[in-house]
Amino acid sequence: MKTDIWDRGVELVIDGKDEFRTVSNTREAVECLMTSWPDEKGPAYATARKACLSALDGEPSDIDPRAAFIAAAGECGILRTS
Repeated sequence: MKTDIWDRGVELVIDGKDEFRTVSNTREAVECLMTSWPDEKGPAYATARKACLSALDGEPSDIDPRAAFIAAAGECGILRTS
């Protein structure tokens, strides 16, 4: 699985609605999941964490890290939609 730059970054809303962050690759996604994620960690979070860590380790997976990360961000309400 590729761990380089994603075709499109994923924009997140951090600390309310005034601060944004763009995650552009799997390595940044792992860092965000591990250090900057809200306390709300549901099933999509676990899937994204596993998919991203597996991709960094070079393990084959049917789960796209970017898609899993987007699902996790949507699950906890930090995905910037506009």
